[in-house]
Amino acid sequence: MFNLNKVLNQKLNFQSSKKFIFTSLIGLPLVSSSIISPAYSFPFGTRSEKAVCSKIHVGTQDQVINTAVGGAVVRELGIFEKNLPRSGEYSNLDYKLEWSSYTSGPPITNKMVANQIQIGLMGDFPAVINLIKGREGNAKAKTIYIGTLAYSPNGAGNAVVVPINSSATKLKDLKGGTVSVPFGSAAHGMVLKALKDAGLDIKKDVTLISQAPAVGGSALQKNQIAAHADFVPFGELFPYKGFAKKIFDGAQTGVPTLHGITVREDFAKQCPEVVVAFMKSVIQANNKFQKRPEYLSSKIEEWSGIDKEVVYMFLGPSGLQPLTPEIKEVQLLALENSIAVLKSLGKIQDKSIKPSDVRSWIDETYLEAAAKELNTSVDEESAKGSSYVITGKDAYDKSTIEDPKMAAQIWFEGDKKVKNFAGTKNMLLALNGKYRSLEPSVLFVHDRFNGWKLFAKNAFYVDENGVISAFLLKSDADEFAKLVGSEVKDYNALSSIYN
Repeated sequence: MFNLNKVLNQKLNFQSSKKFIFTSLIGLPLVSSSIISPAYSFPFGTRSEKAVCSKIHVGTQDQVINTAVGGAVVRELGIFEKNLPRSGEYSNLDYKLEWSSYTSGPPITNKMVANQIQIGLMGDFPAVINLIKGREGNAKAKTIYIGTLAYSPNGAGNAVVVPINSSATKLKDLKGGTVSVPFGSAAHGMVLKALKDAGLDIKKDVTLISQAPAVGGSALQKNQIAAHADFVPFGELFPYKGFAKKIFDGAQTGVPTLHGITVREDFAKQCPEVVVAFMKSVIQANNKFQKRPEYLSSKIEEWSGIDKEVVYMFLGPSGLQPLTPEIKEVQLLALENSIAVLKSLGKIQDKSIKPSDVRSWIDETYLEAAAKELNTSVDEESAKGSSYVITGKDAYDKSTIEDPKMAAQIWFEGDKKVKNFAGTKNMLLALNGKYRSLEPSVLFVHDRFNGWKLFAKNAFYVDENGVISAFLLKSDADEFAKLVGSEVKDYNALSSIYN
């Protein structure tokens, strides 16, 4: 049986693991310095004021894959150290840089309020709690939101899964059952809306209980619950491990979600060049991942314990959540929605707090300065993320891949690169033909209607004379099959045709 507790504890407790405490005394002027352009000039202050900039603690969530590139990749490749400022009032500072990883955002917020962490990476719901906690009776503990790590404009990443042997294929099938979710999380807000939209009353039709990912995963394996709702990456990790299947994707709610970067406001004002250096590091890490997604997915597996295939599913080309740093309207809506949901759940007692408060919490100055130093722009970096889709030639017949939503992929065991196909048919022909002797680590297809990346073995298919469309939901597959005069097949039935 898959032991999720082991995965969650593997390489997690940075406080107790010598290997994962990163304390760097960086005083040697051997690495290029960070120089702020005049358009983004920040006051240097006095030498004594800059002394506070030498102690930097970054709080991450390595297992929440959306924070892995801005956290683990930046940390493990030493990118932040290389960008730290060393000129002017920063010259000869002995930097002490520490990193710690947590399974959720609240501990990071608590340590930010206590000034034990200066920079924190977290999801939208924990982030707005970070905003609120930082303003409760202690002006020095205020935080600002300075950039996005990864996001979904429609909520992809959150999901509802059921035991692998469950007959449920849609939310209505959960009536009379127990559904668990981590209360107060983005997944909690998602499942409340999803159940309501499905016509289910959470007080009468289902029993909603709070379970952390480890507990929910165990309960699924033991068939103790009808379903479990969770955030990144567990809606994909559990199906990949083979003990669950997804029946609802958060993207069906149409409500955006994100993970981003918060920083103590006093630290940002005293050490602006350090904060700019961190944002530069995030941009550089995004670019490194997009150039070598398979390699860095494998490295993130080493650093986090989350399978490389799941990492790739979220962050690789045509992935579930693009790596993009901007703070635009869709990101603001994600944060505003988080406040609205938390208020509806009674998690925010202060009645003066309103969703629009997030707009005064945002500060893009540091991100803009970082992009300018790298001779790019926020818009250019955002475009890289949104256009990061499957392209190139089909590995089976060398045809051009024209529609990423119809594309399929195979990652074979031991291969350093994923093989891309223009369509599912070519993937199956290759898998049952010239690649028959190879062992696939994972097969990906994409939802015909929405483009969501899917595990091929869990999808539903409609075959129109060799043009194969994949679907997450059986209801969508049924509708399309009726439209084109075909029938719905599962992966095994489809594969046998092209064997």
